[in-house]
Amino acid sequence: MTATAELQPGDLIEVFKALGNPARLQIMQWLKDPEAHFGAYEPIADRGTVGVCVTHIQAKAGLAQSTVSSYMSTLERAGLVRPTRIGKWTHYRRDEERLAQLARAIGTTV
Repeated sequence: MTATAELQPGDLIEVFKALGNPARLQIMQWLKDPEAHFGAYEPIADRGTVGVCVTHIQAKAGLAQSTVSSYMSTLERAGLVRPTRIGKWTHYRRDEERLAQLARAIGTTV
């Protein structure tokens, strides 16, 4: 699902499935205000531009690296986050444009 693609009927189902997991929902809430939630971690790159390093998400969540990677892949497939690679580190940020599009679709569909 890309930010400019037309919403398909299954898109909302994928979003609801992705957010149906409490840990993934919590990660999305943290990413809404990365400075407030990840300020204790030394940024590798600008959080506002590229997002939060997956290692910081893992540390804050207290979950295994493989679990966090799986969760972030699920959120990415649902179109909720965008990854950016900086060296060997992957950073994630919310796709606010897509989230707004989904909110509009929910408002007119549900």
